[in-house]
Amino acid sequence: MAQASKGRGWKWLFWLVVFPVLLFVLYTWFVLWWSYAEGERAGYLQKLSKRGWICKTWEGELKLVTMPGTVAEPFLFTVRSEAVAKKLNENIGQRVSVDYKQHVGIPTSCFGDTQYFVEDVRIVHEPTLPPESHQNPAPQPAPAAPATPAAPATETK
Repeated sequence: MAQASKGRGWKWLFWLVVFPVLLFVLYTWFVLWWSYAEGERAGYLQKLSKRGWICKTWEGELKLVTMPGTVAEPFLFTVRSEAVAKKLNENIGQRVSVDYKQHVGIPTSCFGDTQYFVEDVRIVHEPTLPPESHQNPAPQPAPAAPATPAAPATETK
């Protein structure tokens, strides 16, 4: 009789503790592995910092500017790779393009504060305009008007 109650105790422990923890681990692994969306964004890198109480993650902000003079939209992101974080840190204030994946449903902020995880970064070089002299050539003088014959002098008496 004592043997039967001992076996049931392990089953209850499994179903109450181990099984929910196992489900949580599998769910977390799945949402970190599967991406809901992926894409590319370009903008000016405003900040990047490593933060967190226990789980330290790299968190950054990109300012997306569509046209000069418009209000910049912030794009908040997380970086997992130290190499990508180093490259971003070297280019604070520069225009960059980032490749990201969006992971929806992450159960804790220990993996990052945002849903957007940057995986690669490229520096975007602004197009250079040709020198001013080539863009607007100096105006050419107008051709001289054809010479008209002088009117004969008339004598008045």
